[in-house]
Amino acid sequence: MNAPTPLVELLGASWTAPASVMAAAWNVEGSHAGFTLSDGTLALASGKWDGGPQLKPHETRGVELIKAAAPPPPLARVAVHDGVSLDFAADPDGGFLSAGDDGRLVQVDIEGNAREAATYPGRWIDHVATSRSGLRACASGRLVRLLGPTENELTLPASSTALMFSASGQQLAIAHAGGVTLWDTRSSSSRLLACAGLPCALAWSPDGRYLVSGLQANALHGWRLPDGDDIELGGYALQPGSLSFSADGRVLVTNGGMRAVCWRFDPPGADDRPRECGVAGSAPVSVVACHPSLSMIAVGYHSGAVLLCQPGGADVLFVRANGGAPVSALAWAPDGGRLAYGTEAGEIALVYLPHALFRISDPQ
Repeated sequence: MNAPTPLVELLGASWTAPASVMAAAWNVEGSHAGFTLSDGTLALASGKWDGGPQLKPHETRGVELIKAAAPPPPLARVAVHDGVSLDFAADPDGGFLSAGDDGRLVQVDIEGNAREAATYPGRWIDHVATSRSGLRACASGRLVRLLGPTENELTLPASSTALMFSASGQQLAIAHAGGVTLWDTRSSSSRLLACAGLPCALAWSPDGRYLVSGLQANALHGWRLPDGDDIELGGYALQPGSLSFSADGRVLVTNGGMRAVCWRFDPPGADDRPRECGVAGSAPVSVVACHPSLSMIAVGYHSGAVLLCQPGGADVLFVRANGGAPVSALAWAPDGGRLAYGTEAGEIALVYLPHALFRISDPQ
């Protein structure tokens, strides 16, 4: 039996860049995806083009695939950093923000125009984070700067390892050795959420009740913020460095194994066993990304495969088949209608995935 055709070949567009993909993000309007590359450039891809693939309603089959009648436009590339981009995010005013090891935070619009948003001469800008409320923050070592009409700075007890705003933008979580510092963006007060080890990745639940960190020591440590309770989740074979909450906040999905690991968060329990989804192959999961509205996960593998599955579900849809370099970046468009991915070999792709394509049940 022949394997189903991967969705990228039916509903996608792909390009090859001359350097590894470091990160991917969509602009807030969802019209363009940006990919930072290891040579210090930014690649820009348009999410739609004249003659691109379409799905149309069909009387008997539900939907009908209209294949692309024209190739996508070429990637636009912008020189952004003298070195490499260390972090990347959508800018709330449009376009993108890239933090580099040349000490520059650079804002790039979808036309490829670049300007300096902040600079730390002689230092690296390790992290950048943005919120839908319009806030921006960047970190260089122990120094974190809140950018905007009223700028502010915070000095940490140790160098930052990750940076993430809550969905409301009212709190900024900053990971570092010994725990996570919560910075209130309204009052400028801060408090430490302590944990043993080194947190290297962060995820907020959509309602802001839970904050979870992926530890260097192959485990998760989280906090239920209303009462300050700690949450310990372990059993990983590998470091969980990619964390993503489902849109309803009921499930936290991570890498760190041969399949995507799904933890229940309604509420979490230290004795609960996680469920897994996706396909277990010869290579572990490299990155995960939950759909912004549906109960669905995009899963990238070190084998080069990209697939879609549901939390705890057995069925999968292959976006990209096995073979090639590890998947290094995944990003959903804000409306969930397109998925961007990139690999360590410089493969870049956008896949059209309208909601009409899926019949979503609730396996949770």
